[in-house]
Amino acid sequence: MVISDIRIIEEAVKLVDDGVIVTLPVNGTSMLPFIIGGRESVILQKPRQPKIGDVVLAWVEGCRYVVHRIIRVDGENVTLMGDGNLAGTEHCTTGDLKAIATHVVSRDGKRHDLYCPWRQRASRLWWHLRPIRRYLLAIYRLL
Repeated sequence: MVISDIRIIEEAVKLVDDGVIVTLPVNGTSMLPFIIGGRESVILQKPRQPKIGDVVLAWVEGCRYVVHRIIRVDGENVTLMGDGNLAGTEHCTTGDLKAIATHVVSRDGKRHDLYCPWRQRASRLWWHLRPIRRYLLAIYRLL
């Protein structure tokens, strides 16, 4: 029996709603270079008041879950963008924020705080490097 990714995520969301801290593997490249899909997991817990820079698990545009960074909060409306995305954003409401990612867990089990000072500075710098991300990500993928 194969269980779909969406069912697994929905079960994780139920656990987070109950106050359980959940570790969830991530796939894809949309959060490079800060979260490596297929090799790392994120630790999720109940969302707090959303703020720019938070990495969240969200139900976006009524059709899918993403783990992306908040780039704008306007009242109840939230705009997200993956760190590895060159353009394109997703939109949801604060009610669609299902969890906040607090840590990244590497393949060897080491936990890394997503909001330590150097990661926060690096993510802000990465945001400003959007015009040249394409080239930086190409180099990163080659390495």
